Amino acid sequence: MPDLAVPAAAETAADAIEAPASRPRSAVSAGVGIVGILGLFSYLLIARYAPEIAAYLGVDWGQRGPMNGPNSAIASVLACGVPMVLWSLFVDKVHRNPSTGIDWSLRRPWRETIDISLTKIAGLWTTWALIAGFYALMRYYWEGNYAFSMDLLERVVPWLLLVSVPYMLWLDRRMVEPRDGCYQFGRWLIAPRQAGRAQPVDGRAIAHHLRAWAVKGFFTAFMLSIVPGNFSSLASVPMRDVLANPYMTGIWTINLLYLVDVHVATVGYILTLKPLDAHIRTANPYGMAWVAALVCYPPFILMNGGPLDYTVNGSDWGYWLQGHDTLMTLWGVALVFLVGIYAWATMAFGIRFSNLTHRGVITHGPYAFTRHPAYVSKNLSWWIGSLPFLVTSGSAADAVRNTILLAAVSGVYYWRAKTEEKHLLGDPAYQAYWAWAQRNALVPRLFAKLSGRALPRIRLDPDPRVGPVA
Repeated sequence: MPDLAVPAAAETAADAIEAPASRPRSAVSAGVGIVGILGLFSYLLIARYAPEIAAYLGVDWGQRGPMNGPNSAIASVLACGVPMVLWSLFVDKVHRNPSTGIDWSLRRPWRETIDISLTKIAGLWTTWALIAGFYALMRYYWEGNYAFSMDLLERVVPWLLLVSVPYMLWLDRRMVEPRDGCYQFGRWLIAPRQAGRAQPVDGRAIAHHLRAWAVKGFFTAFMLSIVPGNFSSLASVPMRDVLANPYMTGIWTINLLYLVDVHVATVGYILTLKPLDAHIRTANPYGMAWVAALVCYPPFILMNGGPLDYTVNGSDWGYWLQGHDTLMTLWGVALVFLVGIYAWATMAFGIRFSNLTHRGVITHGPYAFTRHPAYVSKNLSWWIGSLPFLVTSGSAADAVRNTILLAAVSGVYYWRAKTEEKHLLGDPAYQAYWAWAQRNALVPRLFAKLSGRALPRIRLDPDPRVGPVA
């Protein structure tokens, strides 16, 4: 494993990165996530109290209850996403960032770019056809929660096809270099024999294009599938049930925080647009990273009924602490705190969240304390929420097995963190943040103090053959 740095090699590699005196600037401002959450919570209140609001306004609401259906859930995604887009454009002015690859002063005649645009449209539509074919082939996309995703995408696709044409024609006139991976893929499709002669097709760009859309296709369907259930439970449960006991209050609050995570992440997967500077710079090119990520999501998930299910014959904190309201309250506060950090970590990305991708380096919010706040907080919440060493069967074997399996799950997330760093360390901006965090962030400093090591024992450096990632 030549890219797995042993301690001495890791120190040499890390020392080569000069840590900046101050925390590097984040690619996303804190305001983006804040306005998104304000929009989401505002809509949730409207949906939850729709009958009361209608009665106050004198509107005949009939026998309908709260707006907790799947269409209302999708509307809540819009309520979260639209404010973030507006803030990004009118406050942060992200469309003027050089990283968009757009020069707004350019107004090329459409005759100069029409061939490029049509080639890109061919590449884009073929990519969408490949994703649609994958959806059609895999049976699980048409069962359970995924059926809603497929129904929604079937309704949206005709509009996407229609809008993609003027969008591409408009954008390419302003792109500094419109011949991107989508163009290279389209060119390879249209004229594969001629493509390698005068101007060879860029295979690396095509691979990036396909990986980026593989991420978007896989995770967008998943996120859309879990939006309705997550939203419905929060919009429907009566407050008297929420406040019935510390456990119910804690669970409802935790679900509210997961609502933040799910909605911001869904917006992020949808809005991979260059004018918003939210495009995917690169998708992770390392197979080990894809394996580590995909085993955490259906249909490949190893937890929740899979071989790494750590809840067999177990129960959660509410079961073990029932009858001890004070302790249950403290436990609930701790869980809410940890899940709150997890939601904050997603919120910090604004419209740029997605797995397995580089869309700009985030350094603010919880990322000022650790490079991987979501993984740290999520795993800690699982440990204190599930208490795997306690089992209802009374079997010591079950207790040991569940504890070891949860440790293995935490190991998977540790490996995810390392493979993500391997990808991102190809960008000098992330190198600067990595070095700053190692010397200044709370969690790396704590581990350095406990281990007696200034640098982590394992660090995966990027493969130079991959090329630039930013």
